[in-house]
Amino acid sequence: MRFAFIHGEKANHRIKALCRLMEVSRQGYYAWVSRPPNPRVEADAALRKAVRDVFDASHQNYGSPRILKELRKQGFEASKRRVERAMRGMGLTPPAPRRHCRTTMTNQNDAPAPNTLARDFTATRPNERWVTDITYVWTDEGWAYAAVILDLFSRAVVGWAIDSTLETSLVLRALESAIVRRRPEAGLLHHSDRGCQYTSFDYRSRLAALAVTVSMSRKGNCWDNAVAESFFATLKRELIHRRTWRSRRDLHAAVFEYIEVFYNRRRLHSSIDYKTPAEVEQEYATAA
Repeated sequence: MRFAFIHGEKANHRIKALCRLMEVSRQGYYAWVSRPPNPRVEADAALRKAVRDVFDASHQNYGSPRILKELRKQGFEASKRRVERAMRGMGLTPPAPRRHCRTTMTNQNDAPAPNTLARDFTATRPNERWVTDITYVWTDEGWAYAAVILDLFSRAVVGWAIDSTLETSLVLRALESAIVRRRPEAGLLHHSDRGCQYTSFDYRSRLAALAVTVSMSRKGNCWDNAVAESFFATLKRELIHRRTWRSRRDLHAAVFEYIEVFYNRRRLHSSIDYKTPAEVEQEYATAA
């Protein structure tokens, strides 16, 4: 480390003075300079750079498991311990999860559908099973509400909307965006909680027109919609809670970039064998 310091400062100071300051001999320094580089040191330096690049490309969200998976895709042979050591050495820490609360307003006049999904969060093809939910985000303009729809086959966000209202129009906009993007066939299973937006006449009528099978969580049971809940926890940890939001427009732009650029196309998902939703759907299309 002393020789490395001298080598880095030799352009600013005389080597003789630096050696005297660091209490080493000039002969020792010149022997160190002429010594061939240590392959292990070079490999560690290359690994640190690769870890930093993957961490930054993930919006500084990846922990060591996802970084390791991405490095192995790139051809790096590294152990989880080496990746963790490199991250600690550079002070790279992904955001920690926060506690959050949920609000689901029900309407006693609208009968909920049975829980047909029954916590089976698997699917054999795209557009076989969708799950949806709503969350809220504080901005300097007031509350903003977000609705998303996810495909259980690839975990892709297939529809989403942000608005200043919790009315049924919010979830209908998310649904329409999913319909335009995916063109689902009859028989699709659509699962939500028992919120009044999802039990409303307008929303149920739109699903009925598409011959969609409706499924709803049991009362007060968030685990029945765990995939949608997990998505919002990830969104808030990796994006929402990392800054303050001046306006709903700023929030909308950031969520667009997160979902359409990063989450659906670049983020590795542990539930689908550390692949991206785009990769999973491309593999399905190729096989079909």
